[in-house]
Amino acid sequence: MYTNLSREELSALKTRLEAEYEALKSKGLALDMSRGKPSREQLDLANEMLAVDLGDYKSECGFDCRNYGLLDGIDEAKRLMSPLLGTGDLSRIIVGGNSSLQLMYNFIANAVNFGVSDEFEPWGKQKTVKFLCPVPGYDRHFTLLQTFGIEMISVPMLQGGPDMNAVEALAAEDAAVKGIFCVPLYSNPDGICCSAETVRRLAAMKTKAADFRIVWDNAYGAHHLSAEPCNLLNLQDECEKAGNPHRAYVFASTSKITFAGGGISAMASSAENIAYTKKLLSVQTIGFDKINQLRHVKFFKDYSGITAHMERHAALLSPKFRVVCDMLENEILPHGLGEWHKPDGGYFVSFNGINGTAKRVVELCKAAGVVLTAAGAAFPYGIDPCDKNIRIAPSFPPVDELQSAMEVFCTSVKLAAVEKMLAT
Repeated sequence: MYTNLSREELSALKTRLEAEYEALKSKGLALDMSRGKPSREQLDLANEMLAVDLGDYKSECGFDCRNYGLLDGIDEAKRLMSPLLGTGDLSRIIVGGNSSLQLMYNFIANAVNFGVSDEFEPWGKQKTVKFLCPVPGYDRHFTLLQTFGIEMISVPMLQGGPDMNAVEALAAEDAAVKGIFCVPLYSNPDGICCSAETVRRLAAMKTKAADFRIVWDNAYGAHHLSAEPCNLLNLQDECEKAGNPHRAYVFASTSKITFAGGGISAMASSAENIAYTKKLLSVQTIGFDKINQLRHVKFFKDYSGITAHMERHAALLSPKFRVVCDMLENEILPHGLGEWHKPDGGYFVSFNGINGTAKRVVELCKAAGVVLTAAGAAFPYGIDPCDKNIRIAPSFPPVDELQSAMEVFCTSVKLAAVEKMLAT
């Protein structure tokens, strides 16, 4: 344990670590682990989809997918995505383009400009609008909210999801709190799954704002790494049971299932919410890419096809997650220099080092040729109050390069920790 070392021992250790770091730096690495991008091998798994025979290009209802129309997407694509959305009622689903983030952006933009329904005043006409943000969380959610001037309130992530005591208290006491963003399954970046209790409490909690909404970003709903994947309680069903049928908006996509730049996205909510969304969407587009929707359906056939496909993804990803977790367990854990949650799915490992060292670790890694997500990115406004959290994205590099990157990372963590200890 580094904390047990004397100042003289820490100084000697610093000298040794600096030599190790310079040796790693001299290798001239150029590795980018800043985003959770699928590797080329993962993308190759879907290449056959590009050669799928689309026949007469018609959907099951006889609609020519090459033409205008079907604003909410073809039914067979809705059926394909429905297990990720938690509803078998196809009238409550919209299938969009390649990005679920675009659909989430549209939801926030519509709420700001027009309100969440005709019944409510637009958020943009209200003095203050606030959103609850579980932290650490997904940086693009935070950037989206910040773009619209929505005030972000951090709530801690616990082992079963967001701290519901904090969420319930904040939502109940302030009418300006309009919603919460959640990645419920294998959260970005912690890899935490929302417990059944968390889902029920989110669905049933009292809110001061009648137009409070839950943005349920099920980005990793099919991204299991364990033989016993997490089971997620159905939020929409729980909202209906609790008498809040319009509270939940559920989003998903195939961006990390097929092609990151060429998947399909989807959203689901109450029938009333979907009708309102379609009304506003009809001004924005005449329809999304139905050829791509049909291509996905022909390739997967049904959700069991997605499940089998994702097992192939897991076979590629699992060794990479093992490299990260093994390195942390062997190089960091014995010295008491950090903690992390070992995920059973998703795309990231969230590392918490010694307070006040995350920015320094990222700086050291970059100088040695390993680019990480910016320290603080997993917090609103890019500010980690403890400066300790770093998101590790193992998916893109080959295993041998990842091994080298983790050597740099672990050495940087040690060196930053020793520097901090000597300074304080």
